Amino acid sequence: MRTTDSQVSQTRNLGLRPNQLSVYHNPARFRVVVAGRRFGKTQLALIEMLRAATRPKSRIWYVGPSYDQSKRILWDRLKAITRPHWVSRASETELTVRLDTGSTISLRGADRPDSIRGNGLDFVVLDEFASMQPEAWTKVLRPALTDRQGRALFLGTPQGSNHFYDLYKKAQSHADWAAFQFTTSQGGNVPPDELASAALDLDPESYRQEFEAAFTAAGLNRVYYAFDPARNVQSTEFDPHIPLVWSIDFNVNPMCMLLMQRSADSVYALDEIIIKPDANTEMACLAFHQRTRALNANHIHIEIYGDASGNQRRTSAATTDWTLIRQFFTQWPNLYSHSFHTSASNPAIRDRVNCVNSRLRNVAGDVRLFIDPRCRELILDLEQVIWALDSSGRPTSDVDKSDRARTHSSDALGYYVAQAFPLRRSVGPNASGRIM
Repeated sequence: MRTTDSQVSQTRNLGLRPNQLSVYHNPARFRVVVAGRRFGKTQLALIEMLRAATRPKSRIWYVGPSYDQSKRILWDRLKAITRPHWVSRASETELTVRLDTGSTISLRGADRPDSIRGNGLDFVVLDEFASMQPEAWTKVLRPALTDRQGRALFLGTPQGSNHFYDLYKKAQSHADWAAFQFTTSQGGNVPPDELASAALDLDPESYRQEFEAAFTAAGLNRVYYAFDPARNVQSTEFDPHIPLVWSIDFNVNPMCMLLMQRSADSVYALDEIIIKPDANTEMACLAFHQRTRALNANHIHIEIYGDASGNQRRTSAATTDWTLIRQFFTQWPNLYSHSFHTSASNPAIRDRVNCVNSRLRNVAGDVRLFIDPRCRELILDLEQVIWALDSSGRPTSDVDKSDRARTHSSDALGYYVAQAFPLRRSVGPNASGRIM
């Protein structure tokens, strides 16, 4: 059954609120939308693609930072809303639906450059453009629009003043371009009390970036910009009445581990263990045992966190890192009780960093992460770790690991903090763990 004009009019405004409609009705060929999390960017993208598909034999793409992310965010929703107009079963391998107008809608990932080359396009959505390499647009997708005079919609949340910022500024002054900037609140999907709660989970710069859609220092070169030695560094003491956290970054040179404790909403980094060179898990267990015996406690409950790669990685030829640690604890049942808090995958780097920055100082000015001066490598990380730069000298979403001594202690900290104090999951009606 072909899509009729009345059906189009019903789908055009489906779920779109006033500020989303202002984008939808703008006639510019290229539109750039800078918006806070949960503004409703995905719904806007979906309705825009449906409109484009009503034009016969149109080729439409949705491109996210990665193929997997595009599939996770949009594939099920796209199939559900287009199913009445399929001319054949949706292709799960190509992530493509073919409609009775002769049009196709496909999902792609900017992480697979070969999959987005050489196709003439009528309409493309570039979602979370700040997380893509700018060449995905300039060298690949923009040329694909030329022969059909196709249109493009850019969506995203800021990540500092990178290429997305440049594109937003360009759209303010160039003919046939339009620029929009909306906060999460202006999307109308998140109640004020939820935003107030989220503010307590984030540092001020991250909140302005993530929810107020501001191009802030949160995306500039220093990763842990909320760290202030005057606030966050202080002497800490082991409390034998509460569990000890052992968090591990499985790196060979160096291997970095932190000993921490949690009291209410605050984290105290008591000490660090650094092993180099050529570290392995047996060395880590021995060093941990020696350090905890020096605490002079009769029995300690250990909460164990760390790098998810320990489920597969082997610093010993015998078995995985986490299995070796489990075997270690069977040797000392009278000295330790323990519980593991390991996950199948590590959190996204930006999420992990945001969690740490929010402990260092949140929007209300609360400091909830305190680091003993003995944690020298951790302090150096928090002061010196920077974002990796792209070919244009702009910060990316990856941490710069060119200095082999850096990032490992802060990674160990982040594995614990991101799991114990994750970004608030209740923000938005479709929240699913990560703030999207």
